[in-house]
Amino acid sequence: MTTTADLLFELGCEELPAAGLTDLASALRDGLLARLEKAGIEHRGADSQALWTPRRLTVLVPGIALQQPDQASERRGPAVQAGLDGDGKPTRALEGFARSCGVEWNELERLATDKGEWFVHRQIKPGARSAEVLPELISDAVEGLPLPKPMRWGDRDQGFLRPVHWVVALLGNEVLEVELFGHKAGRTTYGHRFHAPAAIELDSPERYASALLDAQVQVDPCQRRVQIREQVLAAAKQAGGNARIDDGLLDEVMNLTEWPSAISCAIPDEYMRLPDAVIVTTIETHQRFFPVVDGDGKLLPAFVGVANLVSRDPAQIKLGYERVVRPRLADAAFFYDQDLKTPLQNNLDDLERVTYQAQLGSMLDKTERVVGLAQAIAAEIGADADAAAQAARLAKCDLMSLMVGEFPELQGSMGRTYALAQGQPEAVAMALDEVYAPRQAGAAIAASSLGQVLAIAERLDTLVGIFAVGMKPTGSKDPFALRRAALGLARTLIEGGLPLDLRAALAVATGNFARFDADGLHAELTARWQDGVPLSVDKPKRATGKVEVQDLVTDPVGHVLELYEFILDRTRAYYLDSGITADVFEAVASRRPHDLLDLDRRLKAVLAFKALPACQSLAAANKRISNLLRKAAEGDEAVAEQIDAQLFEHPAEHDLAMALSQASAKAEPLFAEQRYVEGLTELAALQAPVDAYFDAVMVMADDLALRANRLGQLRQLQALFLRTADVSLLVG
Repeated sequence: MTTTADLLFELGCEELPAAGLTDLASALRDGLLARLEKAGIEHRGADSQALWTPRRLTVLVPGIALQQPDQASERRGPAVQAGLDGDGKPTRALEGFARSCGVEWNELERLATDKGEWFVHRQIKPGARSAEVLPELISDAVEGLPLPKPMRWGDRDQGFLRPVHWVVALLGNEVLEVELFGHKAGRTTYGHRFHAPAAIELDSPERYASALLDAQVQVDPCQRRVQIREQVLAAAKQAGGNARIDDGLLDEVMNLTEWPSAISCAIPDEYMRLPDAVIVTTIETHQRFFPVVDGDGKLLPAFVGVANLVSRDPAQIKLGYERVVRPRLADAAFFYDQDLKTPLQNNLDDLERVTYQAQLGSMLDKTERVVGLAQAIAAEIGADADAAAQAARLAKCDLMSLMVGEFPELQGSMGRTYALAQGQPEAVAMALDEVYAPRQAGAAIAASSLGQVLAIAERLDTLVGIFAVGMKPTGSKDPFALRRAALGLARTLIEGGLPLDLRAALAVATGNFARFDADGLHAELTARWQDGVPLSVDKPKRATGKVEVQDLVTDPVGHVLELYEFILDRTRAYYLDSGITADVFEAVASRRPHDLLDLDRRLKAVLAFKALPACQSLAAANKRISNLLRKAAEGDEAVAEQIDAQLFEHPAEHDLAMALSQASAKAEPLFAEQRYVEGLTELAALQAPVDAYFDAVMVMADDLALRANRLGQLRQLQALFLRTADVSLLVG
């Protein structure tokens, strides 16, 4: 007798948005599997499939048990002592409990525990048929889908991304009683809108994919993606080149088609003089086509479009694709020629007309701030300060070009193109594009030192300014992409190998918004934030209403600290994603290094130290020392600044003092040169004398002088480790 069947659920719709379709289909499958699990219905979830096209979302789950397992339940009632009176007759409480269970009181069982004896009702409830349970599970899974902008149609309150036209729900050959969006589920699906529009009757889930394939619908997205790639490559080869295939674009085209057909098309030669970025943006971003390149990666006058049908007259589709590309390229050619007539620097004053942020002024105001920052950063890292200033002045000028006005995604790229065409130094021109690097998660940072300077300066100004007007990220809202800016800043410093004091850089940037001298602010921070211990301050007050730019930061010290913590938090996420464990990061971050490159070196050293046999013992010792010193501080107890060897009572104290002296002499010069791996390796030799010390010495002796001397010795030991990290946080 068959005990399982396959489940098919399909939601047929108007064409769904390509963006997010993959995630939506996966969410439907995962939501249904989670509900099957919760309901106790056995299934082969590992073999389940999320299938989709622009007109349907489908879930196939094989091996669904036809029956839920029997449900055993136990319900405890009143205690025997409270359920029976002195004559052994049931009390009202016991009778009421028995009635609620649907039995007589004397049918109840008794449960003996260490706290007494209780009446209990036990029963085995037969499992329901899966066909009776599944409709609710399917409806719940659809209801739980994350829909960014659901639309409503007809007179229904329930919305979806697009109007729904049919629902299929089969368990084996049985139609489930599901009703969604005004449609009762059946076994009828539909093929390609043009090639096979007739209804298709499904006799079982197993026939689903093959039936649609016969109706010119490739419902498997993975197979469809492979087909598109192979067809595009073949069409590009026919055009005499190779297809430039971006994975993101390939996924999007996959979500736009049910029965893809690639068609080779031509670009008029007259437009090939345009910058590659303009042609690629027109072809890929605006039209979702694939450019064609030669063996060296140079663009050819060809592209490949992908139709959602196989036409009897492909030449007409080719003509249509070329017709939509040509006007955009003609516009681009006009913009390009006009822009080249105006030197980039002539656009600088026009930036006054572009508002950056209401309280922070215009793009020209921002440019002037970034110029000063870029000069200061360039001087700090050994780059050309004059070239940095020139690049910073030009960095936003392409915003005023006709090309960027029409193609905003080309900001930076066109700045570089125009700068090169107008005779700017190559390093300056490249920096105009690299100022935006990394443009997205996982993208490369700026490659040149000048580009890195601009990328850092731009992000520093953005972070300091937007925080000053109280628009820092909250929850999922981050309108100025400050989290991305902070991560890009951190990555540029770390991956670029730039030894920049982040605290000092923030002080310089804050000086642009406050009535404070940046050098004075840095000096105040240095004086009040020593040895990795962050200054505790009240959160800075936020500006309200219309105020002068220089009045935005009322508490510069607190402002710098808040921004430092924000950047450090994004740096934490960066390292956790790269495999650094939380304990290692926190051990280093607790020291609040001012230089993120220094932080990176410390992290690598702590990772190496953690792999040493001595790590756990020394980490535990440091944790014990931290607790002893904390309690001493809370009790206002004395801790010796200078260790008096004459107060040593045990050989272990002498041995530790000698070991500390030797380790310090070797490690301190290494720490000073940021050679933390070698320094911590030297400290690993302290394991034996430290273990012996704690075995033999009572630190909190009754004699106050002895106690202070021993606490002082332990503080010296702790300070040596703290030169790199708080290893006490590594205790497993």
